[in-house]
Amino acid sequence: MEIAEKLLTLPSKNKRNMKRTIFTILLSFIVLGIQAQQKHISYIKNDGGYYLVYDESGKKICSVSESTVGEVVGWGSDFFVSFDGGWYKTYDLNGRKITALSQSTVGKVISVSSTTFTSEDGGWIKIYDRNGKKINTKSK
Repeated sequence: MEIAEKLLTLPSKNKRNMKRTIFTILLSFIVLGIQAQQKHISYIKNDGGYYLVYDESGKKICSVSESTVGEVVGWGSDFFVSFDGGWYKTYDLNGRKITALSQSTVGKVISVSSTTFTSEDGGWIKIYDRNGKKINTKSK
């Protein structure tokens, strides 16, 4: 018996429950499919005036001009940080600028990982998220 025929023979309360269950299963497949398609930065290569951004399978995600972004100082799973003319800039994995923070505010970026970057400013260590929001500050 087909699913449609089974639905017709069920009492109305069971029909609603079955429809909800089917909807939940379909929504789960959609969400899992979207998550499986998300890319992560694996490597960034400087190639003659351009930075080439690669994912974990070795495929090029994007390229950005060195004259636009400045010098790439590190990258996390889904963003990278560059330094250009006194400004630290964060970019998403498609090369779109997320934010810019002045060097006088940040200090010197010393590490970029997963979803954060860390800077040293005088006697302070500062941790920022990819959007430039300061998460934590502690003395050295």
